[in-house]
Amino acid sequence: MASGLLLGGAVAALVTAAVPAHSPSSFDNPPPDKIVITIATVNGSGCPAGTAAVAVSADNTAFTVTYSDYLAQVGGNSDPTAFRKNCQLNLKVHVPQGFTYAIASADYRGFASLQPGATAVQRASYYFQGSSSTVYKNHNFTGAYNDNWQATDTTDWAQLVYAPCGVQRNFNINTELRVNAGTSSPGKVSFMTMDSTDGDISTTYHMAWKECPGK
Repeated sequence: MASGLLLGGAVAALVTAAVPAHSPSSFDNPPPDKIVITIATVNGSGCPAGTAAVAVSADNTAFTVTYSDYLAQVGGNSDPTAFRKNCQLNLKVHVPQGFTYAIASADYRGFASLQPGATAVQRASYYFQGSSSTVYKNHNFTGAYNDNWQATDTTDWAQLVYAPCGVQRNFNINTELRVNAGTSSPGKVSFMTMDSTDGDISTTYHMAWKECPGK
């Protein structure tokens, strides 16, 4: 993946790609021109300013978001509000003229340490500016658990929602981590992260492409 760019304001990632194609194969054959992703806004307790980064793959088929302070926890001396963390990314995706894109799938990774009786959920939704928000997709975890975790949201090809052709519509990604103590011991901490101290853990969004009518 390309090197990360801090999400402190409006930043861009420029990349090159392969040859365009029609049909589902466009997932692997994006448009040939450069793609520019500009971060319009980033808000939420899970992504304070300067703690998230974005990068676009060299082949234009995916981009990653890496977090360094996305942690939800409960129990022990945890802050009462720390059980839920969220992040909303508002992206401007500038695509070559005559093409449009959709998010075909999203991969999430992190680490969780859940006491027996505790539970956690990772959830996400996606929508284009001016359209209705999609239903959240949830991934549930149950203690006892102490390991890396991975979750994938996948959209059937026939149900992909593409950006409107010829109109700039920002793309919104809402994510959330929530940890519940359940029947676990109140004095013991349970937590879930979507971050990495070494930068290897990241969220990857896979992009599908198609040509607009009349191209």
